This record gives sequence, C-alpha cells and structure tokens, in this order.
Amino acid sequence: MSDNRIDLLNLIATLSFRLGDFTLASGQKSDYYIDCRTTTLHAEGGRLSGLLMYDLIRQYFPHADAVGGLTMGADPLVSNTASASAWNHLHHKHDPLIHGFLVRKAEKTHGTGRRLEGFHKLGAHVVIVDDVCTTGGSTITAIEATKESGMNVIGVLCLVDREQGGRANIEAAAPHAPFHALFTATDVRAAHLSLKGEQP
Repeated sequence: MSDNRIDLLNLIATLSFRLGDFTLASGQKSDYYIDCRTTTLHAEGGRLSGLLMYDLIRQYFPHADAVGGLTMGADPLVSNTASASAWNHLHHKHDPLIHGFLVRKAEKTHGTGRRLEGFHKLGAHVVIVDDVCTTGGSTITAIEATKESGMNVIGVLCLVDREQGGRANIEAAAPHAPFHALFTATDVRAAHLSLKGEQP
C-alpha cells in the first residue's frame, strides 16, 4: 500500500469511523458509522482523496473526461479529483485534465432546471464517484441521471465500500462500468482498532 493510501486510511479511521449503535440512511442497523465528509473536507484528507481517486482514474479509466457524483457526499471528491488532475497536468502535460460535475437530488425549479451542474458534454466518458457505498442507492441515482443527460458512464469509484450489497447493485445498474473501491469497511475498522492499540 502506498504512503498516500496508508495516510488516507489512517485519517478515515481516525476522523470518520465510529463504533456504536447506528441506523444508516438505508434503514439498516450497524455497529459502526463512517462519515467520510469529515475526512474529504479535511485539508489533508481532501488532498489525499483527490490524488488517490485521480490515480485510480488514470489506472482504470485513462480516457475519462470528467468525474461526478450525487451531492453532497461526492462533492469534495469531485472537486479534489479535478484539482489533482490540474496540478498533475502542470508537470505532465500528456496526462488528462479531469473536469467535475455534480448531480442534484432533484431538478432545479428555476433557471435552466438542470439536474447536473458543471461539466456536461454529450457522449463524454465520465466516472461516477461516491464517498461511502452501502446499498449503492445514491451512486445508482447519479449513474441514471448522468446517463439521462447524454454522457457515457465508463466507471464507478467509491472511497469506502461497506460490503453490504452496494457493489452488486451498482454493477447490475451499470454492467459496462467497472466498480473499484479504494478501501473496504473491513480495512477502515482494522486501521481504527490498530490506531487505538486494539486487535481487529
């Protein structure tokens, strides 16, 4: 595991992971909760998540034009990934610029009434991102809205896969868009316990 991956995993384990008794957005009960926004909106956590998501895009989806996702879990990931691509492009002109877009949960009732904000180009190759995937509902909402806008979803990235069926649901909704998670909930739990000096 690279230094950046280890550092980001430890930040998520420290800032975003809590043990306890929780009810998730999906309605499921859980003995832990992961709120990745406390990491992705953290200065160093945001920088690292953007760099690592950009690395995954270059590795798996080198022809991607843009990255996007459902507000608001995806917002800092989209912004930081686009920024990471721009910083990288300064030094490596042959590496692609990755633009960003956000998917609203509902269409605007004013102005253009668009569901997507930011980058939009018919037929563009785009990657959908999310911070935490449980059942995959928010990711699938973003996939469907992006397809309806005329863009081509070529891949899906998740910061933390809770390993509760989301991957299978997302793969069923977008069979031609490979799914990759940077970490699993098992990874984060193990790091959390390790940092506290406990055995996983």
